[in-house]
Amino acid sequence: RGVSGRFPAGGTVDLGDGGTPTRFMIAAACLAAAPVVVDGSPRMRERPVAEGVDLLRGLGAHLEYVESDGRLPVRITPSASFAGGSIEVGRTASSQFVSAVMLVAPWLRDGVRVRYTDDPTSASYLELTRDVLRRWGVEVERGDRADVVRPRAVRGRRFDVEPDASSQAYFAAATAVIAGARATLPGIPKDSVQPDRRVLDHLATMGLRIDDAAEGDGVRCAAPRRPGPLRADLSLAPDGALALAAACAMADGVSELSGLRTLRVKETDRIAALATELRRIGCAAEATDDAITIDPSSRHAAPVVIETYNDHRMAMAFAVLGLARGGLAIADPACVAKSYPTFWRDFGAMLAPPGRGS
Repeated sequence: RGVSGRFPAGGTVDLGDGGTPTRFMIAAACLAAAPVVVDGSPRMRERPVAEGVDLLRGLGAHLEYVESDGRLPVRITPSASFAGGSIEVGRTASSQFVSAVMLVAPWLRDGVRVRYTDDPTSASYLELTRDVLRRWGVEVERGDRADVVRPRAVRGRRFDVEPDASSQAYFAAATAVIAGARATLPGIPKDSVQPDRRVLDHLATMGLRIDDAAEGDGVRCAAPRRPGPLRADLSLAPDGALALAAACAMADGVSELSGLRTLRVKETDRIAALATELRRIGCAAEATDDAITIDPSSRHAAPVVIETYNDHRMAMAFAVLGLARGGLAIADPACVAKSYPTFWRDFGAMLAPPGRGS
């Protein structure tokens, strides 16, 4: 039940490993009637929040670091000066800082004008934020290197949340790498702006056969004889890189995935983690600050234990390879609970024989 954007109380909120909810909560807490302390797991305390804090301070919010500058925990104290205005944004570690500001902007007296002094990080996620705001009746003006969110009252309404393209990506990747596999995935609207919907397009480039004509009944996928290699810039869908990397590990040739800069500051350094764990199964993997090259020509089938680094996406990605090659065990499988508690049960359905599910 909503509170018209103004939380009547305060307290301490520990969001564990959740990067997105932490950054959004810091912004939302600026609208609370009492002080709020936002904290997280040891890994989340290592991840950057300073850019978001600085943006909110630029709009008049009062935030202070409880222990270390630039890191959680952060204390937010109610401030009458938090009224909105104009801010400038350069290249950030995450687009989530800007999204957080845009999401609270309708409740600020002056709204918010964001001027971009550089190409925005993960611009596709900013478009997702604009789309959600507009669906709730908020006026968002997209100008030349600027976003303007006008103040307005936001009323409750029915809102149907689309299937999650980020989670769906692993089921599509598994279909792509298992010979003879066929699957029906929940339909995501053709006009969806979820960034990871692009994963299906990249898998199609690798050979996955996709029939989305009957969208209401889901998207039907069928495996190629063997997936081909992929060279792709994933700057607009960086979270989908892990599912695609798993498919590339089974491909017929060398793949290069670029545009991955933001993966360095996720639950783990995902570029380094991918390279390390792909080498465990014999792939030659080279990582840079922004890209990973995967050569599966020396891949082996020997038993191996994959480390997940407490990262749900790492577990999901190597689950794909577990189905494709066997002999693969995943350490800390429970880490998927962060975003998808029933992942292993649902993923196991990929093994259902024909006629008993898909």
